[in-house]
Amino acid sequence: MKQLSVLIIGSGGREHALGWKLRSSPRVGKLYFAPGNGGTAKLGENIDIRVEQIEELARFAKKGRIDLTVVGPEAPLVNGIVDLFQKRGLTIFGPNRRASQLEGSKAWAANFIKKWNIPHPESFIFNNADKAKKFVKESKWSGMVVKADALAQGKGVIVCVSKAEAEYAIDEIMVKKTFGDAGNRIVIQEKLTGEEVSVLALCDGKNIVPLLPSQDHKRIYDDDKGANTGGMGAYAPVPFVSPKLQREITKTILKPTIAGLKKEGIEYKGVLYAGLMLTKEGPKVLEYNVRMGDPETQPLMMLLKSDLLPIINSCITGTLKKSQVRFKQGYSVCVVLAADGYPSSYEKGQEIHADNNYSNNNPFVFHAGTTQKGNTILTSGGRVLGVTSYAPTLKNAIKKAYDFINEKKVSFNNMQYRTDIGKKAL
Repeated sequence: MKQLSVLIIGSGGREHALGWKLRSSPRVGKLYFAPGNGGTAKLGENIDIRVEQIEELARFAKKGRIDLTVVGPEAPLVNGIVDLFQKRGLTIFGPNRRASQLEGSKAWAANFIKKWNIPHPESFIFNNADKAKKFVKESKWSGMVVKADALAQGKGVIVCVSKAEAEYAIDEIMVKKTFGDAGNRIVIQEKLTGEEVSVLALCDGKNIVPLLPSQDHKRIYDDDKGANTGGMGAYAPVPFVSPKLQREITKTILKPTIAGLKKEGIEYKGVLYAGLMLTKEGPKVLEYNVRMGDPETQPLMMLLKSDLLPIINSCITGTLKKSQVRFKQGYSVCVVLAADGYPSSYEKGQEIHADNNYSNNNPFVFHAGTTQKGNTILTSGGRVLGVTSYAPTLKNAIKKAYDFINEKKVSFNNMQYRTDIGKKAL
């Protein structure tokens, strides 16, 4: 059996989790991460190439005879890394540039979703701040969501509970350019009420296989208060998403999305992530992502029973079968340990202390914003670590993660974390 060399692009907890899962495959040989982090360095070799350097990544893959490249973050996908690799005859997992518009442009996604009658909140697109504010003043909505059109590292969405807040959000995005050119255009949506869930699905161009439903916790503080972040924790599966509701989501959202893309001449291969609101009228799409979520990937990989490598290969070759994707019974919870000050400015270079007596198995500590300096691991980002546990019940999975944190099995100065991950589902 030939062992394959695999390159994983990215440096977060998602990429560490994907590498951790692929490492257990008997067919995976050499594992590379570009650029990776302090945790991925223990699984394979970190390569000093940034995710936006797609030409350099292609050169490395060609020269190093990489058999498979797996793309973690959205930016290289939106920038056309899949198209570039395919042009060079390289095997890569992820949607191409045209398909990646689903995440790369909120305005494109809003028009697409309306065109193909996929359940969604009412949306309006603006290129001008004054016209956007006029709309807000005259709107029948009191609550609304203001979104920067292009990529803003998961932070370009502002949920507003009043018209004054919406006008402030328009100023932040379009006038002050808090998210740079991502805010040249905005989407304003009605604010829906209900529970948010993340449904990630594997796609091979025609077949679609949903993964377990998960729930991300976007706000920085307990009880969903404070600023939006890249995600402060997640758990899977979600008890209140019944098998019947899962079938409805597949029928009314996932399948029509892939079918709509196909009708527009776009073949979707990779992971389709639908961020949903469970409303009284049924599930509606808040946003699409074109890759695995972070931190949803951590619990999903903890629960995945199947070998990930053949699943990825089946997506690429158009031979994906539902029977290939099997999960363990039980629940997994990921609690993110973040740097003090995140999601605003935060300190880097804090030493991470680990209790040498713990077995890094369950919970497993996935690294995100970390770097290795000699034998020391230092903080190097806002979201630093993801403590990810598994247990037969959600209650026990939550307890296992928080016991580990409270016993300071891993720690760094002034770390912050939410204390309520998964608890709303109990």
